Amino acid sequence: MSSASSPVVFEDVQGLVRFAHAQLTRALYLLVRVKDAQLARQWCAGAPVTSAEKTQPPPENALQLAFTAPGLKALGLSDSILAGFSEEFLSGMAGNANRSRRLGDIGASDPAAWTWGRGTQLPHMAAMLFSRDDLEGWRRTVETATWNSAFETIARLSTTDLGGVEPFGFTDGVSQPEIDWMRERSDVNEQAEYAKVLALGEFLLGYPNEYGQYTDRPLVDPAADPANELLPAEDQPALRDFARNGTYLVLRQLEQDVRGFWAFLDRSAQSDPAVREELGAALVGRRRDGRPLLDATGLNDFTYEGDPDGNLCPLGAHIRRANPRTADFPVRPTGLLGRLAMRLGIPTPGFRRDLVAPSRLHRILRRGREYGEPLSSENALQSAPPEEGPRGLHFVCLNANIRRQFEFVQDAWLMSTKFNGLTGEGDPLLGNRLSIAGGPPSDGYSIARAGRPARKLEGLPQFVTVRGGSYFFMPGIRALRYLARGGRDRS
Repeated sequence: MSSASSPVVFEDVQGLVRFAHAQLTRALYLLVRVKDAQLARQWCAGAPVTSAEKTQPPPENALQLAFTAPGLKALGLSDSILAGFSEEFLSGMAGNANRSRRLGDIGASDPAAWTWGRGTQLPHMAAMLFSRDDLEGWRRTVETATWNSAFETIARLSTTDLGGVEPFGFTDGVSQPEIDWMRERSDVNEQAEYAKVLALGEFLLGYPNEYGQYTDRPLVDPAADPANELLPAEDQPALRDFARNGTYLVLRQLEQDVRGFWAFLDRSAQSDPAVREELGAALVGRRRDGRPLLDATGLNDFTYEGDPDGNLCPLGAHIRRANPRTADFPVRPTGLLGRLAMRLGIPTPGFRRDLVAPSRLHRILRRGREYGEPLSSENALQSAPPEEGPRGLHFVCLNANIRRQFEFVQDAWLMSTKFNGLTGEGDPLLGNRLSIAGGPPSDGYSIARAGRPARKLEGLPQFVTVRGGSYFFMPGIRALRYLARGGRDRS
């Protein structure tokens, strides 16, 4: 077997990529800064990081580690290796105003108001702890005496097991891409149909992506790896691949206004419970149990080809924006009448598909967890108790190209007011409702109705506010050990 088609070394991949640790329902994210680089490297060298190798029985606890660019530098990774990472990772999620605007991090979600993720509150490392039964005991095991001397904790992000339901009350995590772990796909060129199985290189660095190319990443001269800790680069075997089996991890703390969400729906429905449920499903694109607003045989086995005008699932519904399920070839009008309609600008069945990029080039792997006390829609309509705590989602996604995957989805699909040919509305759940380039506020929402004028909801409040965020690199376990030895490129 050639190196270009060699199997994945699962013991070198952190388990979160492959398993999501769904059976480990208790989780805690510790965001820390390095106080003592030598002790931090010592702790990392012995950290019980969980791999993607299958074990019987499955682990009762798991630990995953990811680092920001300043964190890698604080641990001693050389500038020459750091320079091989992507610009997005190096500058950071809150690195400049243009990026914040594209991500929708403006207004109430502006990084200036974040509780962590910028300045002295920018973490160096995220230690993600997962446990089946004893999270506190696992935390004590991880936080050794060396840990306490090596790191300063800036945030402890706790989680809540809501049984697969996000805080607004809808089944979550239904749509996930499938990874070609065995590297059996021979065709990574254009796809005539919506693709669910994606190239390994979309989610792990060091492998071909959906373009059939290797994403740029840090490569190391063998002289800088005398202990042979790093695997060779598949595309340049004379060099070692620091990023192989690693991935970029995006972490965002999204606070959800559950009371505001259901209060708005209740007002719009004139307190009719059935209409309230219909409107909530129309915003999300799914019913509360996860069923899509389409004639589908399963929760995830569908596309929008049979609903081009959004009469079943609104064109701007959250699930439609997050994954438009488009293929590479938009439906083009054929025949004399079809060509005439295109020339005159008359919408055709493929008109909206032609406005949305192929989905397979922009998928992300979601690994987030909810936080805060659960709140039913009925209780959300009652008065809030004093000192009620926040609730929301610690959004986590994995991707090999931050710009083409996470940032594209956030900018072109979720925050765009022109998605799918729409105007004046962003994502109904995640949108910030602010005007774009001095235009009208993006606080509307259209619900198409076959044969009747669309229903237009006006004045949507902002339901989700970003409270913190960072870009991390989650290395392969070999690269982690290399980093623990000092990560110096002496070539």
